[in-house]
Amino acid sequence: MAFDSLKAQASAANALAPMQIAQHSLFTAKEKIELLHQLKAEVTGASAEGDDLGFSPEEIDAAIAYVREGIADGVGTQTVFKGDF
Repeated sequence: MAFDSLKAQASAANALAPMQIAQHSLFTAKEKIELLHQLKAEVTGASAEGDDLGFSPEEIDAAIAYVREGIADGVGTQTVFKGDF
């Protein structure tokens, strides 16, 4: 699955922040929303156990809102392929 490598990176030192995921040009808006929801579930579970993953559920909510604003503006429904930009 496309999210498996991102899940591995999320726990690595070079982790993607929620807003970086929201602004990533290689994912559709649907993929971004799915990934951010998965990440929010992990962060919520980790904080319940006393762990800190480096960002809060509120940051993830802000990233989800950013993606949804883009959808309302017609942005992010297609992935960007090399040569499209």
